[in-house]
Amino acid sequence: MSLVRPGGLCYAARMLDVTPSVPSSAQRPANLLALSPEAIRRRVQDLGWPTYRAAQILRWLYRHRVRDIRQMTNLSESERSTLSAGACIRHLDQGESFTSADGTQKFLARLEDGLPIECVLIPDDGRLTLCVSTQVGCTLDCGFCLTATMGLKRNLKAHEIVDQVLMVQSSLPRGMRLTNLVFMGMGEPLANWEAVADAVGRLTNDQWGVGFSPRRMTVSTAGLAPRLQDAQALGVNLAISLNATTDALRNRLMPAINHLYPLRRLLSACRQLRLKPRERLTFEYVLLAGVNDAEEDAGRLGHLLTGMRCKVNLIPFNEFPGSPFQRPTDAAVEAFQSIVRGAGLDVFVRKSKGRDVLGACGQLGDLPSVTQPAVLTPAGACS
Repeated sequence: MSLVRPGGLCYAARMLDVTPSVPSSAQRPANLLALSPEAIRRRVQDLGWPTYRAAQILRWLYRHRVRDIRQMTNLSESERSTLSAGACIRHLDQGESFTSADGTQKFLARLEDGLPIECVLIPDDGRLTLCVSTQVGCTLDCGFCLTATMGLKRNLKAHEIVDQVLMVQSSLPRGMRLTNLVFMGMGEPLANWEAVADAVGRLTNDQWGVGFSPRRMTVSTAGLAPRLQDAQALGVNLAISLNATTDALRNRLMPAINHLYPLRRLLSACRQLRLKPRERLTFEYVLLAGVNDAEEDAGRLGHLLTGMRCKVNLIPFNEFPGSPFQRPTDAAVEAFQSIVRGAGLDVFVRKSKGRDVLGACGQLGDLPSVTQPAVLTPAGACS
């Protein structure tokens, strides 16, 4: 069985560093959120302002999450007026949110070009984790993932990734804050490398950025081996989606990525990573009933990962309409976990939260229409 879309393999190779294509906005004021920190510094310099003004503007954008340049009160009125003449602040258009019975929330939003995306807020044992998207759809074709059925519409820009965090944080009650970020939403993060690296920089900057610790951030990949060292250099946690213990099966389940970077090459790249003390890799393994959950699969998984400083997250398949796969029984999951633990590995069963709103792992991509509330547009904000 082949799950590759037409041209899927070459298509995936071409998309490793695709540049997003979006409609021209040359006639519109510059969106300050869309500008890189370097671009904001240049703008400040061009205006003849002191260099520290750039850091002030960045703090207003990422620390205070203002929606209007007029709220930047440590700039003089004339400076705010000058800045507003050629710039504004334009956030994602937030749509509906759907709340699961377990408290998980799926947020819908619309990009400037009208494309919808989603992110998921997951409460669990005192933590509040946001799962963010990095692409509209996905460049890969993993057969057990609903997002893959969309194909790739385009990569997200850095500010569109960061703005998911700003949007959800602003929706939380006063005093409540996100504790963890995971790049596990729609898309393959390492196939949109430049934007993801830029977004991580804005999110972790502790002078003017959001101020997240990189140790509380996890970037998940289906296995883009050449990018693993780059991602590790960001200081974030790495999660590798394995899902099979032989190339034959992985070629069926994840054809595009495994043809490019088969198991031996992927695991060799993982072993070459220099981990800091107490740091370890995470391997994710989606369990599909009767496909990859046999005792033999568990034994091979333990053998493949022996000697690596890692943990394994088992993810019982989250079903979605039209999928040929089924979720294994709890007994089968426990048996699989026991065998892998017998190889001396730490193995955990990931809780599937948000399944009733299609917000669980592998279910993103069910995108109902995004309602756009009426917004009053003052000077210094963008329509």
